[in-house]
Amino acid sequence: MTRTVTRLFDNYADAQAAVTRLEAMGVPHADISIVASNADGRHGDAADGAARDAGKGASIGAVAGGAGGLLAGLGLLAIPGLGPVVAAGWLVSTAVGAVAGAAAGGATGGVVGALTHAGVKESDAHVYAEGVRRGGTLVSAKVDDARYSQAEAALAEAKGVDAAERGAAYRTSGWTAFDENAPAYTADQVVEERRTYTTNF
Repeated sequence: MTRTVTRLFDNYADAQAAVTRLEAMGVPHADISIVASNADGRHGDAADGAARDAGKGASIGAVAGGAGGLLAGLGLLAIPGLGPVVAAGWLVSTAVGAVAGAAAGGATGGVVGALTHAGVKESDAHVYAEGVRRGGTLVSAKVDDARYSQAEAALAEAKGVDAAERGAAYRTSGWTAFDENAPAYTADQVVEERRTYTTNF
């Protein structure tokens, strides 16, 4: 049976380390996804165009370089509610397909829906989507039962965020759930968010 392991990361470098660990375990690239905020333009210069097109779920078609494997295939993309991101993998394909075929809602709802369909608790899926909106990076992988514990440990070792704790922190400011219609974070808001939650900003 296939299970899904998912973790939010405040630092992109930690997410890269998680992807590298999953690949080293033998998890196929097709079964790993990464979605990283690019609201501050740190992954490429196309962020302004992505922000303009974010309501359309538009692909920009640019490629952001990575270390290899899945990370080498990162592309710049705009997702409604999340704004500009760099992303690759099955989760992105599902989310973009959802926005293309949906009568209502957006690709960010598609991200939440794709995660819950893959077995992620809905409350956690909302935290993960909100975390990307606020400048974080999401890593998700489909693994078989035999590798599940090892994959969970690999993501934990890479300094992933505890979804329950982060959700509780978000709720102290009045947040209740991810809203795909909320405006994307600005570069300044992302910087402030990273200062709030990370010590190695």
